Amino acid sequence: MSSPAVSTASHFSTKGWVLFGIMAVIWGVPYLFIREAVQSFSPAAVVAIRTGGAALLLLPFALRQGALRPALRKWPWVLAFAAIEMAGPFVLLAHAEQTISSGLTGLLVATVPLFATVIAVIRGDRSALRPMRAVGLVLGFAGVAWVALGSAGGAQGDLIAMGEVLAVAVLYSIAPFIVARKLHDVPSLGSVTLALGAVGIVYLPIALLTQTEVPTGGAVLNVALLTVLCTAVAFIAFFALIAEVGPVRAPLFTYLNPIVAIALGIVILSEPLSLSLLLGFPVVIIGCVLAAGGIPRRAASARVLPEPDPDPLPR
Repeated sequence: MSSPAVSTASHFSTKGWVLFGIMAVIWGVPYLFIREAVQSFSPAAVVAIRTGGAALLLLPFALRQGALRPALRKWPWVLAFAAIEMAGPFVLLAHAEQTISSGLTGLLVATVPLFATVIAVIRGDRSALRPMRAVGLVLGFAGVAWVALGSAGGAQGDLIAMGEVLAVAVLYSIAPFIVARKLHDVPSLGSVTLALGAVGIVYLPIALLTQTEVPTGGAVLNVALLTVLCTAVAFIAFFALIAEVGPVRAPLFTYLNPIVAIALGIVILSEPLSLSLLLGFPVVIIGCVLAAGGIPRRAASARVLPEPDPDPLPR
């Protein structure tokens, strides 16, 4: 996957910086909310409420912009995107966070650029084998291995949960190809609203069958925040960020999300900061940045290239 040229951060407007900061936080906190929600909600219930509720909140905006009709014309690809970007990842994250910490989950999800680069190589992109990107791959996966082995402590359940999160990262690295190849001419708001609604409908009966206890007030609050703040509001803010700084520079905030996830896990949930996580975290992030082609220094006009950056959608 080739890395697009981007403008430097110094070209951000004040509004752009504000939106950038909002997105760095707003997509760093879902792991905290998920971790708390699955204490009394089933994973399927979390997904059903999050996606169905967000779809209802976004529907008026999509209707006002006339974004649904173009999305409906390409409904098979919208459903494929929904399955790979939402239906699979959201339930895997919820299930994994019944076992592992929110901070570790956030870090493992940040490996999307590593898998995106591997997919690019498989698809014949020779630029993905440039020395800097190859070093990034080695560093990134070495950091993941270090964190995984150190954090699991030999527990099979932890390793399985981390495998689920890494599977999420793989799915997140595939989804942009559907957007770039099949949905590039469809308004994002229409695709997202339709996809969220479809996932919510599919998971609703599963949620009703798997929800066996009365949720606590805290769990309800966390699911509500996950739905409103981290999904519906996040999409609106992200579209505003794209409009302000362009589609290429907008996803750069994703490198800050793991910092937020780890910090919130430690401060709010009293999650331990293990030596493996402390040492492995910078290695993984540096590896991801290098594997994605680094952060360009020269300014260039924001534009969408044939191969998109790793998926910028919410988690």
